[in-house]
Amino acid sequence: MMERNAARQDARAGSQSWPARKEPGLYNDWMSPADVREVRAEVRAFAERVVAPRARAIGDAEECVDHFPHDVFQAMAAEGLFRIPFPASVGGRGLEHPAAATAAVIEELSYYSASVGAIYDVHCILAGQALAQGSDHLHRQYLTPLLEGRIVGSFATTEPEASTDLSLSSMVTEAVEVDGGFRVRGHKRFITNSPVAGFVVLLCRDGQGMTELVIDMSSAGVMVGRPDRKIGNNGQLTADIHFDDVFVPAANLLGKRGKGLRVALQTLTYGRIGIAAAGTGLAQSLFDHCVDRLATRRAFGKKLGQFQHWQFRMAERATAIENARNLYLKAALRRDAGTVFPEPEAGMAKYYATELAGEFAREAVQIFGGYGFLRELGNDGSHAHVSEIYRDAKIAEIYEGTNEIQKWIIARQIFGKEITG
Repeated sequence: MMERNAARQDARAGSQSWPARKEPGLYNDWMSPADVREVRAEVRAFAERVVAPRARAIGDAEECVDHFPHDVFQAMAAEGLFRIPFPASVGGRGLEHPAAATAAVIEELSYYSASVGAIYDVHCILAGQALAQGSDHLHRQYLTPLLEGRIVGSFATTEPEASTDLSLSSMVTEAVEVDGGFRVRGHKRFITNSPVAGFVVLLCRDGQGMTELVIDMSSAGVMVGRPDRKIGNNGQLTADIHFDDVFVPAANLLGKRGKGLRVALQTLTYGRIGIAAAGTGLAQSLFDHCVDRLATRRAFGKKLGQFQHWQFRMAERATAIENARNLYLKAALRRDAGTVFPEPEAGMAKYYATELAGEFAREAVQIFGGYGFLRELGNDGSHAHVSEIYRDAKIAEIYEGTNEIQKWIIARQIFGKEITG
């Protein structure tokens, strides 16, 4: 019996199959500069080699520290993927278009694993890009180890009662100035990577403003809760962080006191481009799996793809994916050109791509029928990746600014602050 169970587990581990990619024959990449195209090709090959074989196990794993995909994380570090978003002056690759290249990285990782794409986004964009705005001390102490993969980064703005609303009146976590630094008290929630992180970039109250501090997770008074159990993105560990009178040295101040909200919002705007790329990667993965299914599955004596309804639906989805990719690329290229708040494109890209992924995931489950509804087929341990994306896609519409907030940002561009508030 034990031998049969072991053999069944081995079969299950290798049961994930990946269809041929349809994007090369549909998407003509006229907009991406040469350095971005090169990074995309590099990361696609890496993801096929490293992420694809681990994707199902990462997506199905119980959320605990032991199941964080350290092997994939270290492989990304060894490949130099964490250096892509950064200038050469801090140890990065020094690409001409780092934001666009970073977005391409996240799309390619998310194609196979939404969790791996999210880990990269928080590590490199939220934590990493915030650190990049810090002092030489913070670069040496935290950014260099982040680039080398010796430390996992996290970024904390959300609290139990403060998330979409990051106003001073809503935020409870507070820093009080003391000799040599600050004392921090408070509570953050849903913090990605926190169970395995070496540091957290923290937004907190500081008198009449908000300040960003970098807190070492080994500091006395820092307590990380049990990892949350989510409906998807199981490999992306999130948890509460409690700060009980934590001393933070003055050297760990990020930017200027009282000016932390702008740093956080600037970083989150960049992050939204990454989430848009993730949504595009999920949608492209759904498309490839669905086209493969429609081209092979038969009903009423015909392949499903011979029914005009599905031909038209896939034509619509292909067009939407084209639009999503072009939107996030345009936002990223604007950022590379020096616009730190590339709106309305960043908001448009984030809401459009993630809404596409969510709607398409529901339809993909329908295309796969009963197989799409299963986490695993008991008969042989097989698995349809679309069911995993169905569970994973929803959070992309929520984090780093809900899609409703993105529409409000776009509306402010249309009507102005005097009308929208």
